[in-house]
Amino acid sequence: MKREPGIGRLDRSPIHLLHRAGQCAGDVFLGEIGESDLTPRQYAVLLTVSQNEGLSQTQLVERTGVDRSTLADIVRRMLKKGLLQRRRTKDDARAYAVRLTEEGWKVLKACEPLVKRVDDRILEVLPPSSRDQFLADLAVIIDSLAAEQQPSQDEKPD
Repeated sequence: MKREPGIGRLDRSPIHLLHRAGQCAGDVFLGEIGESDLTPRQYAVLLTVSQNEGLSQTQLVERTGVDRSTLADIVRRMLKKGLLQRRRTKDDARAYAVRLTEEGWKVLKACEPLVKRVDDRILEVLPPSSRDQFLADLAVIIDSLAAEQQPSQDEKPD
């Protein structure tokens, strides 16, 4: 059987493979979380806020990697669900400090074992000896490429 031109290239494309892996991981997450209506990005925000109460939304962008407009939408939806609360910061009246509500803590605690199962399910497809290296390699990709996207100190606006 003759292979179509370009298919082999797609199978060797990191951008395509990372995208497909992300889709598959998202599907596993949604299948495990079920009816909770929590997305992987919302979980990342809940977890990050739980570990850093009082972060501004700008700091959440930096720590989660979620773009500014998407993060603002996520926070807005999570405020409506009663999972987060926000208040103006003391240092900058334009910025909001974000905290988990009691309901946010409950949701986070309830979904932590489910998220662990998702992580385990994703990693179990790899040999045990490769899992830590796989995670380290992903971190290198993220850190390296994210650093290239940030403007240098000279380029940042005042």
